[in-house]
Amino acid sequence: MQRFSKKRQAILDCVASTACHPDADWVYAQLKPVYPDMSLGTVYRNLAQLSEAGMIRSMGTIGGHEHFDGKLQPHSHLICKKCAAIVDVEELVMPTGLIREAETCTGGTITGMTLQFSGLCAECSTQNNQ
Repeated sequence: MQRFSKKRQAILDCVASTACHPDADWVYAQLKPVYPDMSLGTVYRNLAQLSEAGMIRSMGTIGGHEHFDGKLQPHSHLICKKCAAIVDVEELVMPTGLIREAETCTGGTITGMTLQFSGLCAECSTQNNQ
């Protein structure tokens, strides 16, 4: 197993220990008080490397920033169109034959899948109905 620098380990721990889906700026703001010499570039570089290594997951660009998920267990997300919140949808059970069916349709081998919903989060839905 590869040894990490203290900063890389801190970045990984920061993303893995939060329920939010942070961007680099959020991670930087959390760690800067502990690591005053840490640069935003270090955070961006390490997030990219951790994502490439499969230790965190990139959520893609949402609201103009790339967001990350430290929770690697299969789950879906709701992306709010109004406030750009990213909400875990853990209770949803994925159909077991879906990957096999997709492989049959494509002739390929599927190694993972992402299911993402868009709409309004609970808070924005409540505000919308008032």
